[in-house]
Amino acid sequence: MTQQGVLTKAELLQELRSSQQDLLDRLGALPEDQFEQGRYEGGWNARQILAHVTSIEWTYPRLIDVARQGAPAGAGQKESGGPSTGTMRGGIDEYNQRQVEKRAQASVAELLAEFQKNRDATIEAVEQADEALLQVHIRSAGGIPGPLARVIYFVAVAHVAGHVNDVVGSGHQA
Repeated sequence: MTQQGVLTKAELLQELRSSQQDLLDRLGALPEDQFEQGRYEGGWNARQILAHVTSIEWTYPRLIDVARQGAPAGAGQKESGGPSTGTMRGGIDEYNQRQVEKRAQASVAELLAEFQKNRDATIEAVEQADEALLQVHIRSAGGIPGPLARVIYFVAVAHVAGHVNDVVGSGHQA
C-alpha cells in the first residue's frame, strides 16, 4: 500500500485476478437451476446478479480513461462509456436494470464468459496504467469517490465479492 493507504498497482492487479478466479470458481460450480432462484428483496435471482456484475465490469477501463484524460473528481461515464461530467440517464438503478434486461436471454455460461472477457480488459487497462494515474481522484458512475486504485478496488473487487457472497454465501467455497 502507498503512504495514503491506496493499493499499489501490483496489489490491485492481484486483487482483480483473485476476485476474478473466485467468481468464476464459485459461480461456475453452482448447478444451473440455482441461478433462477431469488436472492434480493428487489427480486433479482442469481442469474440476474451475475448479469449485473458482468454488465458493470466493462466500465472500469473507461473509468481509467476518464482519469487519464484528467477529468475532475465527479466525472463519470455516459451510458455509452464515454467521458462525461453528467449523470446517467435515469440514474444508476435504472442503468443497472437496463443492463440486466439486455442480458435476460444470456445463459450462465455466456455471462461467465462475458465477465471473464471484461475482467481481462480491466486487468489489461490497470497493467497499462502507471502508479501516478492510480492516485488520480475520480468518481465512479455509481458515485464512489477517491483515488482511482481505491475506487476500482471498491467497485470491481469488494462490490463483486459482495454479490458473489449473496449468491453462494460468504462461507461457501467451491
